[in-house]
Amino acid sequence: MKVPAGTRLGQALKLADVVSTGGEAKVVIQSGEVKVNGEVETRRGRRLRSGDVVEVFGRRLEVG
Repeated sequence: MKVPAGTRLGQALKLADVVSTGGEAKVVIQSGEVKVNGEVETRRGRRLRSGDVVEVFGRRLEVG
């Protein structure tokens, strides 16, 4: 799945239907389940840039 550049990490998870609410996104991100470009990311407000790759629960999201 592709998400638009400039999207915040928590919002990207909702857009990709990985989570259904912002609260759920917060829990998933803060628990260390999300990687951005291969590194664990715990900031749900991180702005994603074109070319970033988000991995969560075996799913891969590309930013562009």
